[in-house]
Amino acid sequence: MDQDGSKLWTKEFAILFAIQFCVAFLFFLLIVTMASITIDQYRASESLAGLVSGIYILGALVARLIVGRFVDSLDPKKILLAGLALMTLDMLFYFPRWGISFLLVNRLFHGMTVGVALTVTGAVVSRLLPESRKGEGIGYFSLSGVLGSAFGPFIGLYLMQHADYNLIYGLCFALGVISLVCGILLRLPEAESPDKQQVSAGFRLSDYIEPNVLPLGVVVFGIALGWSSVLSFINLYASETNLVNAASFFFMVYSVSVIASRPVTGRIMDARGANVVIYPAFVLYAAGLLLFGTARSGAVLLLAGLLLGLGFGNLQSIANTIAVKSAPQHRMGRAVSTFFVTMEAGMGIGPYLLGFLIPILGFRNLYVILAILMLAISGLYHVLHGRKETRGRMAIRGGKGEKAVSVD
Repeated sequence: MDQDGSKLWTKEFAILFAIQFCVAFLFFLLIVTMASITIDQYRASESLAGLVSGIYILGALVARLIVGRFVDSLDPKKILLAGLALMTLDMLFYFPRWGISFLLVNRLFHGMTVGVALTVTGAVVSRLLPESRKGEGIGYFSLSGVLGSAFGPFIGLYLMQHADYNLIYGLCFALGVISLVCGILLRLPEAESPDKQQVSAGFRLSDYIEPNVLPLGVVVFGIALGWSSVLSFINLYASETNLVNAASFFFMVYSVSVIASRPVTGRIMDARGANVVIYPAFVLYAAGLLLFGTARSGAVLLLAGLLLGLGFGNLQSIANTIAVKSAPQHRMGRAVSTFFVTMEAGMGIGPYLLGFLIPILGFRNLYVILAILMLAISGLYHVLHGRKETRGRMAIRGGKGEKAVSVD
């Protein structure tokens, strides 16, 4: 961060942005293709294919729990480089077909390496950002993931139709190499942390989880479970409904929606608090899922992508900012880790559980039910966090009239 304390786009910020883009590109490309690849190559059921897709995210969850503890006390660059190197090498084990059991184990380990990389980049960026522009900065940084979530699925679905699976794996390997080179070029300032010289022996939950983030984490788990149904099954759903061509552009529309809105919603949050963004986002998220599940034309499917970008895309960013603001500076690594643990728990468990429901409900009924569930979760957010933030902001306005902050 520059000495003026307000600049966002520093060299370090740009390098971390590039790393997260490459990792997110790889992550989402594999997420949207692995279920179909597993069914095609291994004749697996929807539920087992969902497990192959989701266990990747569960691996990331496990890694975040571990790394979230040490990233605040050890050298984050060394941890990042180790994660990126292992992530890149592990891509080579996708090429041989050694059975479904090996694929599951490899997906689990690969997810862990991705979790290491994303936890470190998120924690380091949170430290580099000026406090007065943290919401805006996280909004901009999260666009790296949004761009990855656009190009990854777009390229993945295109290659599924026009190329060999090995080309998908080769592209992911190349992305890993690029991210590793960026990591080598990264130069980080010395972190100021009370925990720098000590990592407590024994087991304490607070060493791995930031307790202040857990209530919000329940909400994050729910919204992530709904999003996992789109990520993991869009290819199968599009094939069933003859909307494959539109599905190829779905994540592009989603990402344009997020890119256009996140800088604005980040500034609104910094000025007026999270609630003014989050409640409308829940409504848009539910509407997007409802349209997605009832789409009978490509135009409606793409409109659903637009609404999901405004809804889920901003829920994710604003919830991330709330999590970071709820923790002291020296525990930001744990706060970021806790946020993504709950996010990835929903995205990892979701495909497996929802895979059991698809044969019973069908895709359309499943998405309608999920839309209703998201509205219910908005009420849960109000109980667990929203009303506390409202009271906190009212107290600030009634006091000195200082700048608005998010109060957990």
